[in-house]
Amino acid sequence: MANLKEIRNRITSVSSTMQITSAMKMVSAAKLKKAQDAITAMRPYAEKLTELLQNLSATLDGDIGGEFTTQREVKKVLLVVVTSNRGLAGAFNTNAIKEAKNRAAFYADKQVDVFAIGKKGNDVLSKTLSVVDNQSAIFDNLTFDNVALISDLLTQKFVSGEYDKIELIYNQFKNAATQIIQTEQFLPLAPIKSDKPVSTGDYIFEPSKEEIVLTLIPKSLKTQLYKGIRDSFASEHGARMTAMHKATDNATELRNQLKLTYNKARQASITNEILEIVGGAEALNG
Repeated sequence: MANLKEIRNRITSVSSTMQITSAMKMVSAAKLKKAQDAITAMRPYAEKLTELLQNLSATLDGDIGGEFTTQREVKKVLLVVVTSNRGLAGAFNTNAIKEAKNRAAFYADKQVDVFAIGKKGNDVLSKTLSVVDNQSAIFDNLTFDNVALISDLLTQKFVSGEYDKIELIYNQFKNAATQIIQTEQFLPLAPIKSDKPVSTGDYIFEPSKEEIVLTLIPKSLKTQLYKGIRDSFASEHGARMTAMHKATDNATELRNQLKLTYNKARQASITNEILEIVGGAEALNG
């Protein structure tokens, strides 16, 4: 009977776990819908802004990017790693952290620091790399204005010469089951190249094209960072929903197996008791 009690306790434990994972799956599914709508609505704006910047830059001569395009000898690199504040999201955080370590190994002969956006990345990377800042609170109120403050901070670090190169590492949202790890150069701005013919059109620019480009560059950097964090935010909920769905399925399968084992053990126990009673009765009759 002790064995039966142990199995019953396991069934109860697995059932409780299944309820928790099922609830987490539904919560993530609800959050995913909102996050997916936000990143889907933002992408056309980000792409159009990039296209506009390309068209304007292609019609200008010389280096008009100013301090944002300054190419220096790379001695100090800052990796901006976007993860989540919570776990139970499959390989979501692991992939971003692994990519950060790979990039740090790539710049092994240089000074490499980490700018963490997300508690999980900060907790793991701080053990092996130098984490200079952690902006985990951004997910409590994820707005463009709040991300713009982080973008201004990163821009200042580059312009002041504190870092010669800044890279952004995040999970790009494809669908609920697929997240693609991305590494993008944030600063300095890479030379803008486009295979498409540039259509200048007959426009009157006010102020000048140079001033417009210099105004668009900081806006483009803020948009790039906001898009990366939004992508990561949607990817987090997609990964967690998928992970909790699989966990619920596994818990259901394990519970069914335990119930079958319990029924077999209970049947065997009842059979043994019947055999003992029958044997005892026969012994008395004999």
